[in-house]
Amino acid sequence: ARGADVRFVYSPLDALRVAVENPAREVVFFAVGFETTAPSTAVTVLRARAEAVSNFTVFSNHVTIVPPMKAILDSPDLRLDGFLGPGHVSTVVGQRPYRFVPEIYRKPVVTAGFEPLDILQAIEMLLLQIREGRCCVENQYTRCVREEGNPRALEILAEVFELRPHFEWRGLGFISESALKLRGELAHFDAELRYSVPGVRVADPKACQCGEVLKGAIKPWECKVFGTACTPETPIGTCMVSSEGACAAYYNFGRLHRDVAVSMGATN
Repeated sequence: ARGADVRFVYSPLDALRVAVENPAREVVFFAVGFETTAPSTAVTVLRARAEAVSNFTVFSNHVTIVPPMKAILDSPDLRLDGFLGPGHVSTVVGQRPYRFVPEIYRKPVVTAGFEPLDILQAIEMLLLQIREGRCCVENQYTRCVREEGNPRALEILAEVFELRPHFEWRGLGFISESALKLRGELAHFDAELRYSVPGVRVADPKACQCGEVLKGAIKPWECKVFGTACTPETPIGTCMVSSEGACAAYYNFGRLHRDVAVSMGATN
């Protein structure tokens, strides 16, 4: 961090509190995540405006769920039969944004919770759709997800953010209108404008095959560097960096070295 004071916070409101308590210092909140976390950032920006906090800015790297799904579905080497919809994102956006998947691409979607039984039931629902020749959006996570999502959260998102023209995704490249930036009327809270943040590109290593994993073209253990150069301790691609990534899941929960995984894949 080149000597900077970098802190982990539980929520963006904690970052705002740091700014209020240190009026002589500039505080930048690095905002990441899908529509799950974006509302809390939006609420914080509105609070900062209401309290006239001048030393607080947001570096928005929030992204949206539908464009990358569409990019994956448009891939010519797609090998996915359906989608388990993201539970936390869906508590905000609801079920409606996923309707294009069965309507246009003829792929079923089941929004799932996160407990083991949630995942198992969602997979069963997805397989039943495929076996019965149905194709629709179903909701397994009914205790938290509503068809319309969270209208108030969506209102706040629309008040604070607007879509970026394009955004670069690891493994998928540039995707149009797939990320969020602060609206012009909130520009004084935009760290990119206050500090003239350069557009730095970080290319995926050539050996990384996360794009193919995301599209279902290969299994994680079929990647050339899985379990050897690329592990959760020394991750190369985005699917291994995140503990929720497919490669990290295969590695951690299968306890698989690449050679073992390949042998299992060859026999299963």
